[in-house]
Amino acid sequence: MRFMSTVKVDRFLECEGLACPLPVVRTKKTMDEMNAGEVLEISATDKGSVADLQGWAKRTGHQYVGLREVKGVYRHFIRKADASEIKKEIQYPHAITNEEIQRKLEAGENLNILDVREPAEYAFGRIPGAISMPFGELEGRIGELSKDQEYIVVCRTGNRSDMACQLLSEKGFKKVKNTKPGMSEWLGSIEKEDY
Repeated sequence: MRFMSTVKVDRFLECEGLACPLPVVRTKKTMDEMNAGEVLEISATDKGSVADLQGWAKRTGHQYVGLREVKGVYRHFIRKADASEIKKEIQYPHAITNEEIQRKLEAGENLNILDVREPAEYAFGRIPGAISMPFGELEGRIGELSKDQEYIVVCRTGNRSDMACQLLSEKGFKKVKNTKPGMSEWLGSIEKEDY
């Protein structure tokens, strides 16, 4: 067993070098094998894992105990909920495919695309015109968005954008769509930062 000050850690999960959605997928699998009340420590290098794992814990009823970042390694601590506290994971019901977005762009439609990936991912390739609003900043920046507008939310695989769509929906946004499968399979034109 590992210890973080006064937090007793029952299991350790190594996710360094893995990108979304793998830290969440592996965390879910490991938590399924644990007993209620036990604490899992997850070690990850993906900055997006911070918002991803916090969002996943909130959606499922598990307790996100805390985070410790040391030299680019994020150590997450999650306590497994009692069976009565666990919530069924729900997928956001309104989605749009990469191909549908591409057709709309080619037809000249003006789309409000929110890219909820980390800034570095956004800088190295994004759908033309997409607005960078990392998932970890979304709740704090929600005032920049209009509830009257339609938003298409995109991330790398559709997982982080699913959580973002659920958050926007909870905040009263009615015209929100999740992009599936996301930038990992985007074949349309992209914009990049010039370096």
